[in-house]
Amino acid sequence: MNYTIKKLTILDEMLGTLNLVKELTPDVLEADYKSMLLEMIPHNYLQVGVYEGKKLIAVSGYWICTKIYCGKYLEIDNFVVAKEYRSKNIGQMLVDWMLDEAKKRGCKVALLDAYVENFKAHKFYYKQGFIARGFHYLKWL
Repeated sequence: MNYTIKKLTILDEMLGTLNLVKELTPDVLEADYKSMLLEMIPHNYLQVGVYEGKKLIAVSGYWICTKIYCGKYLEIDNFVVAKEYRSKNIGQMLVDWMLDEAKKRGCKVALLDAYVENFKAHKFYYKQGFIARGFHYLKWL
């Protein structure tokens, strides 16, 4: 198959990813998604999509930021490959694009969070060379 990768930089392009994002976060509402994107985009948030023709088959958000412990980094956020396209190297293609983008942007590291119960994602990220370095904690307010 012939796949293309496209950087999504504007709100209208990103809004078109909602159905795929819902595979990871099913409860997100369209109005909330739009509101969050409007808040995130001015803070260096971007997305990248993988397409088969005009059909979006994978998407990931990402941020370029800096932390004291690691310096400049690319954070992978909401990485989703459509169920029917998993195990077809689409995720590999998307990770490769992200790591290349990180290098082009002068990042020292790529990092991400994966849900504790998402064992398939853990296996995938280990296979990509990521290591589990710590715990991500949260407290709902």
